[in-house]
Amino acid sequence: MRFIVLPVLLLAVCTTAIAAPQIERNDEIGRLMVDQGLIAQLEQVRQTVTDRTSVLVTGALGFLGVPYRRGGNTAETGLDCSGLVRAVYNQTLGLVLPRRAEEQAAATEKIDRSELKPGDLVFFNTMRRAFSHVGVYIGDGKFVHAPRTGASVRIEDMNGSYWQRRFNGARRVVAGGDAAAAPAGE
Repeated sequence: MRFIVLPVLLLAVCTTAIAAPQIERNDEIGRLMVDQGLIAQLEQVRQTVTDRTSVLVTGALGFLGVPYRRGGNTAETGLDCSGLVRAVYNQTLGLVLPRRAEEQAAATEKIDRSELKPGDLVFFNTMRRAFSHVGVYIGDGKFVHAPRTGASVRIEDMNGSYWQRRFNGARRVVAGGDAAAAPAGE
């Protein structure tokens, strides 16, 4: 019995001795982050990202029901898919994206489908060419888009067989990068 208790007791003492400095180190890092204002900065970044995605999703949803019009750029005259994306980003963030879907894909940052966040762009091959259709991802596998002549801006499920087969990639608009041609008004 003594041969079992002694190694277990020794192991417990060693584990405590190793773990204690790590806890102190984590506390020290935490204090340093508070002292330097890093936690506040991280919270501000998180809030900015949350605000941006909320604004983009709300903006995209505001176009629901607008009729499709090939080459359309405004809600008053109708929108096509890339015109919708362009209008959402212009009206919500003041960013001017390129006009055509494939240009929007080229001007934005490629991301993996698993990295999609609300406000990101989703692209589809609907005309036997890459990036021929685009929509705004709103979360939960859904996106807002202007589908085709005779239809209106609506929400679709990316997991439906039609959209799954045609999914072409996901992109993120990075303000200040090549994604935005210019702030609105320039």
